[in-house]
Amino acid sequence: MSLLRDEYTFGLNRIYLMFDELGFRTSFLVCINRLVLEQSGYELSKVPVPKFVSLAAVGHVATDAEDLTYVRSTAQPKFSRDVVRDGVWEGATVTYVALQLAHWFGFSSAVLVGVDHSFSTKGPAHGTVVSEGDDPDHFTPDYFGPGYRWQLPDLPTSELAYAAARDAFSADGREVLDATVDGKLAIFPKVQLEDLF
Repeated sequence: MSLLRDEYTFGLNRIYLMFDELGFRTSFLVCINRLVLEQSGYELSKVPVPKFVSLAAVGHVATDAEDLTYVRSTAQPKFSRDVVRDGVWEGATVTYVALQLAHWFGFSSAVLVGVDHSFSTKGPAHGTVVSEGDDPDHFTPDYFGPGYRWQLPDLPTSELAYAAARDAFSADGREVLDATVDGKLAIFPKVQLEDLF
């Protein structure tokens, strides 16, 4: 991950829990999930990087939060090239929102890191569960630790969204690559992060 220190990076949800271990902060932070914002919005709003959050954050972030931009969600399933005018479709994953932001910012390529696209916790998509112990599905057991409410993933909808992102980037002469080690997502070309630098 140290290879990313001097690159533009979009961190997702509670990635700030890893900043000390990484030795750097991501350039931006994106969070759109209502439950994450309800439980961690105040903490997230204090992270000293520019943040993009859904309107669900209203009332759950610090009133003096700096570098906070609200993003409007839309129910229309599409890839937004203009997130200000059109809002964003969430596509059942914050990663898809980050890809729309990266495209809107004008990045010619986006490289995914840490998108394993598999979860040990099973159940109906979007179902709300309460963690009973350590989180086995994220980089730290505290991510969705004991007592944390979170929504089960909707991997089929995420895959539709990822395919839309791949196609939109490609249509505009850009690319999305996946440098996740042992990831299960099969939508984007796989690369090794070390080979990109």
